[in-house]
Amino acid sequence: MPLPCRGWTLALLTLLVGFLIFADISEIEEESGAEVVINDSSSPAVVDRSNESIKHNIKPASSKWRHNQTLSLKIRKQILKFLDAEKDISVLKGTLKPGDIIHYVFDRDSTMNVSQNLYELLPRTSPLKGKQFPSCAIVGNSGVLLSSGCGPEIDAHSFVIRCNLAPVQEYSQDVGMKTDLVTMNPSVIQRAFEDLVNETWREKLLQRLHSLNGSILWIPAFMAKGGKERVEWVNELILKHHINVRTAYPSLRLLHAVRGYWLTNKVHIKRPTTGLLMYTLATRFCNQIYLYGFWPFPLDQNQNPVKYHYYDSLRVRLHLAGQPAHHAPGVQSLKDAAPARSLEADCGGV
Repeated sequence: MPLPCRGWTLALLTLLVGFLIFADISEIEEESGAEVVINDSSSPAVVDRSNESIKHNIKPASSKWRHNQTLSLKIRKQILKFLDAEKDISVLKGTLKPGDIIHYVFDRDSTMNVSQNLYELLPRTSPLKGKQFPSCAIVGNSGVLLSSGCGPEIDAHSFVIRCNLAPVQEYSQDVGMKTDLVTMNPSVIQRAFEDLVNETWREKLLQRLHSLNGSILWIPAFMAKGGKERVEWVNELILKHHINVRTAYPSLRLLHAVRGYWLTNKVHIKRPTTGLLMYTLATRFCNQIYLYGFWPFPLDQNQNPVKYHYYDSLRVRLHLAGQPAHHAPGVQSLKDAAPARSLEADCGGV
């Protein structure tokens, strides 16, 4: 007997958010996971590959699941009750001025002052004002993307979101090149660019920023203490070298609004991950959302070890409440309950 509509909504939202939470351990916002294609009927994260695949000569992945437009619109309306994604994607210039004191979202006892550089880079209008895209790709950084051949399929989407300035050029066949929005957690400057300890690392960061070429660079500057100096380094480089990016700094209420929405759907999270934030925001701008590079397990479908990121040599070692994340409450049930081929480890025909 089919579940009532609300039951399906909660069940499938849990399936989706499980991948985004457990494949995206949040404390330092590092993306983990593998290519995940969610072909469900509950949300705009549903993929009906037929039209896009024909247009771009890409063979569709085999699946009996199809996009449920009615339920997608219902979920979008529910999310819009909690946040205005068009506004919350970034603080705007008219709302702050240099010298204003900001309390960090996660460290309310700590504050920062709005610098002149940060003020200069605040957008005057929302970078996605009035935008709507037929299909969007949200690309995580899992090692399972390696040898997937997903690059052309990712690049075929109308709007591509990437996480934490992950490199693309040398991995383009598997992860694509197109970037319309990329996140940059401040800790990335330490982990990926050695805190700009010398000119070599500064040049590497400059090259990565120049490669964005007009994309939105989404920097959570107000989330937690400890990242102010790194945000300032990046802001200074952008201004000094006239880098062609559209900077965005998420609003102070965004994380609480996103958390509030998921709590109403019985998803108990303390701190939304990068992947979950991007998905929730994308429901406002994207008719269909395709997920790549999110996988909460240390092994792929062939029982081979999965690299933590596709661009480094780390292995997945995720723990939650003393357990490996792939055995965390809910995650194993996701793996067991997922319908056949709802999880794809490669891109069909690419």
